[in-house]
Amino acid sequence: MNLHEYQSKELLKNYGVPVQEGMAASTPHEAEEAYRQIKTTYGSPFAVIKAQIHAGGRGKGKVKETGVNGVKVIKNLDEVTDIASKILGGTLVTIQTGEAGKVVNKILIAQDMYYDGPSERKEFYLSILLDRAKGQNVIMYSTEGGMDIEEVAHNTPEKIFKEWVHPGGGLGGYQARKIAFNFGLKGDAFKNMVKFVTNLYNAYVGLDCAMLEINPLFKASDDKIVAVDCKMSLDDNALMRHPDLANLRDVSEEDATEVEAGKFNLNFVKLDGNVGCMVNGAGLAMATMDMIKLSGGEPANFLDVGGTANAQTVEAGFRIIMKDPKVKAILINIFGGIVRCDRVAQGVIDAYKNMGNITIPIIVRLQGTNAEEAKKLIDESGLKVQSAIQLSEAAELVNKALAA
Repeated sequence: MNLHEYQSKELLKNYGVPVQEGMAASTPHEAEEAYRQIKTTYGSPFAVIKAQIHAGGRGKGKVKETGVNGVKVIKNLDEVTDIASKILGGTLVTIQTGEAGKVVNKILIAQDMYYDGPSERKEFYLSILLDRAKGQNVIMYSTEGGMDIEEVAHNTPEKIFKEWVHPGGGLGGYQARKIAFNFGLKGDAFKNMVKFVTNLYNAYVGLDCAMLEINPLFKASDDKIVAVDCKMSLDDNALMRHPDLANLRDVSEEDATEVEAGKFNLNFVKLDGNVGCMVNGAGLAMATMDMIKLSGGEPANFLDVGGTANAQTVEAGFRIIMKDPKVKAILINIFGGIVRCDRVAQGVIDAYKNMGNITIPIIVRLQGTNAEEAKKLIDESGLKVQSAIQLSEAAELVNKALAA
């Protein structure tokens, strides 16, 4: 589950991580009030407006409707009102959103971190995530902060450092000091960085993060270490331990069909193809998509109904697939191990009848528990559904349906 910058920073503060202070706003009026408070608190007329979307590259991105960048420095109340009105409600297009962009529903009014001139200021990069190959958490960091880390890794890989941390042992003090040393810091800046890295790692573990990225990680001329930006992704599987964090989810940032699928505990990922898939089991789903591609089609989705599927969940999955106008055929491939084939068949029949006139071909392959009962249900339903025994046979039927 991805979080917005303003949400992530509030969570980091609970772990003693210094952040660029700011206030979220949903309207130009709220932005004005936030600016007044920021100006009063920090004594500077300068502040920063940041669009809050789940995507990077906001500073270089532009709002379609107004041409304004997603991150802007402002120096008075009139500019706050003007820029806020040009960003809020607009569609921000960045290198990560693609041409479709994302609608900006909130902005962050943040304090100016460049209050002390350029002397001794530095920007670093630091992120924490799981290295699945090693089975350890890895802290990746670089002295080249404030820019695309992908470009740094490609052009100057020697400037990317990595520190692995065993989950059972935690971050060692010597590791935090090593990171501060590789940043080239000394004195108070060194001590502050050691404390920052230690607290940040504690936040990563304590919040059950899947990824935590700080870019830029800022060192001011007074040697303070501050997280100016933050991207945080939480492990969905751990949200049961954090019911309060689950409430931070912003479904407006997610694909609507994936959100609906989640309500029925369906594992659904929307793709760009023309053949809808409904399968039980991730491995079988991957094999099914491969067969679709080999037969000349393109999968329109990944949909795993799981081992507890019933007629209701199957119908829900069926409806979600049918919402995609690109779908020209549907392949239902069920191996009845845990899930019963007759339940899936009944779900298909119910969905077919409840949805009315369905013009696209439906190919069903059911094998395993109660497969014979399932076939009988479908054969006696009177529906125009094609059945198959082998997966290759089902794929061939899909190919013929697309060619018709």
